[in-house]
Amino acid sequence: MDFTQAIEIADKIWWVGMYLPNDPFQCHPYFIENGENSVLIDPGSMLEFDAVVRKIESFSSMKYIRYIILHHQDPDLAASVPAMEKLIDRQDLQVITHSRMVPLVKHYLIASDYYEIDKHDHRLTCGNLNLEFITTPYCHSPGAFVTYEPHTKTLFSGDIFGGIEESWEFFAEDDYFEKAKQFHAEYMPSRDIFNYALRKIEVLDMERIAPQHGSIIRKPQIATLIEQMKQLECGLYIEKEYRHELLYTIEALRQKDMALEASLKELKEKEEFLFQKAKMADMGEMIGNIAHQWRQPLAINNTLLSILKEKAQMEILDTAEVVEKLGEMENNIQYMSKTIDDFMRFYHPAKKKTLFSVTDVVEHALTIMRPILKKAGIALHFQSCDDAYVKGYMNEYTQVVVAILTNAKDALMERGRSDALIDVTLTMQEGDVILSISDNAGGIEADHLHRIFDPYFTTKHKSMGTGLGLYIAKMIIEKNMGGILTAKNARNGARFEIRLEHTNGT
Repeated sequence: MDFTQAIEIADKIWWVGMYLPNDPFQCHPYFIENGENSVLIDPGSMLEFDAVVRKIESFSSMKYIRYIILHHQDPDLAASVPAMEKLIDRQDLQVITHSRMVPLVKHYLIASDYYEIDKHDHRLTCGNLNLEFITTPYCHSPGAFVTYEPHTKTLFSGDIFGGIEESWEFFAEDDYFEKAKQFHAEYMPSRDIFNYALRKIEVLDMERIAPQHGSIIRKPQIATLIEQMKQLECGLYIEKEYRHELLYTIEALRQKDMALEASLKELKEKEEFLFQKAKMADMGEMIGNIAHQWRQPLAINNTLLSILKEKAQMEILDTAEVVEKLGEMENNIQYMSKTIDDFMRFYHPAKKKTLFSVTDVVEHALTIMRPILKKAGIALHFQSCDDAYVKGYMNEYTQVVVAILTNAKDALMERGRSDALIDVTLTMQEGDVILSISDNAGGIEADHLHRIFDPYFTTKHKSMGTGLGLYIAKMIIEKNMGGILTAKNARNGARFEIRLEHTNGT
């Protein structure tokens, strides 16, 4: 190749640079022919000025240049622009760059207007010419970008894919990565930043890459070169002490990350333990409730069996009576079986979120709690809502309702109210399903109100409570189901409110 002449690398795209013998830092301006709206890309410094002008004049004219693209602000790329402006001598000449670059390149005393790519949708259309501008921030300046010409599928990549090598070749060979890696290791700030730019570039359909430095890369080398560049460590060679400090910082952060992961694992295990402990506490109370519910049907069945046995011994037992008594016993056994079913449903953990009716779940919780409340002499009112559907963990929601009802029951029993009442109201407001549970036990002491959801906090005697019920309830509603559980003092007592997003039940 005769590097003293302009070289057409694609249809109407010319290399107009200057070959500097024994110089590892070759700089490459390019020219896109587009009639009187032609484009000069990265015109270079005053070292190449005369050669660049001569080559452009050999196939076109400096007067035809309408746009000058500056991919970044360095002098090896932009220093010749003021001299170029004088030769071009056009009032409509524009310098295409990023707005972050303008405050810097203006110091070259550029007189033309700026075409800021980030204010023009990162593209330029001029007649049949279309250019796309892809930002590559900090590679190696804040406003850096590359230019893609889709007709010839040519990428003008600025500093990216540039090389530093004394044995310069116009077209890159398969070993080009070895010639380019030093430049990128020293000029790209970090591997992460560089890879961000490479990911944006690799999705383009490219026949060739024309960098500002190094060699032109043709299609067969592009994919392999990008993969090699992705693995390159960058920005570590500012100075040896800095590199050691940076590597030390990275290792320290890795150790902290591992410690944090271990802490999170421990916290999760502790949380699971608290859930299980609260469950066991509830289970103990529930077993007592089952025993209470079974006592009457067991006594009735025992009486019926005694009657049948006595009449059989007296030989006065008839078939109709046997059938009648066995029917009563069967009803009692079914009642006891249903109690076990309720117990199993309450303690069976859900694996995934499901759509459920809050009315049905509250009714189930009340089925569990009514015998306990009745035994304690506490009245219960429930106002339901037909379309109250939410998505979440049905059994855990039941656990929360039971925990709040149990808390209200304990408060009422402690205060010894003769007109003890728990009011349960289900409503929908502003797209949320709200369950309100109120009592008339006089409310929560002001000093305790902000702590009632803390783990192990309880105002009860240690034999009556673990201090975990309300803590677990808040975790279920807010962490597991994305809702809100609050408590406040109302007119006659405490009011707990569960708020979850409404989901269409149809």
